[in-house]
Amino acid sequence: MFARQVVRHGRHVCLTAGIAAVAVLALLPPAALAHWLPPTLADLEVIDRTHGTTLTVHDKDGQRYVVGAPGHEYTLRIRNRSRERIVAVTSVDGVNVVTGETASPHQSGYVIDAGGSVEIAGWRRSLDRTSAFYFTDLGDSYAARTGRPNDVGVIGVAVFRERRPAVAPQPLRDKIAAHESAAPERADAPASPPAARAESGRLAAQSGAGNSAADTNARTFASKLGTGFGRDETSYAQRVTFERDSATPSETLAIRYDRLENLIALGVLAGTRYAERAPDPFPGMRFVPAPR
Repeated sequence: MFARQVVRHGRHVCLTAGIAAVAVLALLPPAALAHWLPPTLADLEVIDRTHGTTLTVHDKDGQRYVVGAPGHEYTLRIRNRSRERIVAVTSVDGVNVVTGETASPHQSGYVIDAGGSVEIAGWRRSLDRTSAFYFTDLGDSYAARTGRPNDVGVIGVAVFRERRPAVAPQPLRDKIAAHESAAPERADAPASPPAARAESGRLAAQSGAGNSAADTNARTFASKLGTGFGRDETSYAQRVTFERDSATPSETLAIRYDRLENLIALGVLAGTRYAERAPDPFPGMRFVPAPR
């Protein structure tokens, strides 16, 4: 078993795939995500790179949400709260951020040294390149453009402990462990160019539908927020060894995201629920009231 190691801004990170495990959090049934408990092994944060701020997490019905701004790039920060190495198998929109496969916990993940952290800013293209995450319309999301739109809008992390004592950490190195049937060193970009945005993304989502019902569904969710395949960036990696101590994650984390108006409509955030009010063509048409 082997792994990859990534160098990013002096953070400690590692990707690994060990013993086969249950489906990654983003793929679990909703009931499995209904009761969220505070993490004990790792923390997950979403950072808006455009504004340089950590997005506020909002809790509702046992699930966690953040507001994404369309067009803004973002980074995932995972912190290891334990005193041992862990591996964090990470997915965005139901897609493994390292291999591009439909996410499952037995795949590659970031190995994080005791007390360390990793910042994941994009889809891994090779051992030295990534393509940035950015919030975008559903049709422009990487998942939708590769035929997997059903799990758009959720970030998942499956955390595993290490079976054997960790080897001495290499400073200023992010590590990535991978299973033996690892994906090629460089993944292909989606069929359409990464610069596609907004309307072109919506048309792409609808053009793939095979019947009128599918077309209706694509239009219904066209405004839902997803994660795009952004600009190419330098991010070095190398393989390391990591053996998991169990076939199932010791801990799973999930953060859902969407645009502000959608979270208001869902009741996650306070605000006017515009869908519940019939539109008035002349909202300011009133007469002079009598004095009191």
